[in-house]
Amino acid sequence: MKDLYDLKKPNVQMMKQKNDILPFEDITPAERLASKYNASLFMIALHNKKRPNNLVMGRMYEHTLLDMIEFGIENYKSLKDFKVEKITLGIKPLLIFNGELFENNREYGRIKSLLVDMFLREEVQKIRLQGLEHVLSFTALENTILLRSYRILLKKSNTRIPRIELEEIGPRADLVCRRNKIASDDLFKQACKKPKALKVKTKKNISKDTLGTTFGRIHVGAQNINSIQTKKMKGLKKTLSEKNAQKRKTNDANNDNAKKLKEISD
Repeated sequence: MKDLYDLKKPNVQMMKQKNDILPFEDITPAERLASKYNASLFMIALHNKKRPNNLVMGRMYEHTLLDMIEFGIENYKSLKDFKVEKITLGIKPLLIFNGELFENNREYGRIKSLLVDMFLREEVQKIRLQGLEHVLSFTALENTILLRSYRILLKKSNTRIPRIELEEIGPRADLVCRRNKIASDDLFKQACKKPKALKVKTKKNISKDTLGTTFGRIHVGAQNINSIQTKKMKGLKKTLSEKNAQKRKTNDANNDNAKKLKEISD
């Protein structure tokens, strides 16, 4: 449990007091603690003679249980057993799921969904190669899931793409599937719906450049520029003589047009 806590820090809260919680017999205490700490995911470590080295993973929906899986831990090696350099705190891991059971089996498909929610951190839009440090691998066998944790090493190569090596850093465990409570298809579908408040509304004619500057495009209909009232500067106003000359020019033009029309009519 301490190793899983270290992997999920700082987005995790460990209960320091011992709580006698048996989630498959009574889930109410777990729901109460999840509501108190506003947590949608939980892990509970249990140990007894009938089911030794138990680990229960589950998630909530509307502060009530959605689904949970009980694993038996076998062949465990902790972080301290691997004398290698560790990963950066809070790094986002790559999740790899191996095995056809994750795709073809309904129960294993829900386990995959739960593991993704359990170890996934915040969503990112872009990935920096140097920021890839950690890999969590889950391999599905019959009734067992192999958990392996690796650190990504970027080595020099003769090309622009570095050579990648994986170094196991722990923890390592074989997760034996025991009991489970799987949500119905209708409830699971309802829980997967994205709230309307979180849906991003696309705004037309708005874009951003690489520096984050927002640009907007406005579509304007045809306009009569001659009718637009503009501010006239005093220095550009016509003098009285210029106005009279313009008026005489206009009158002469009108008289010429009238004569032409008269000649055409005659």
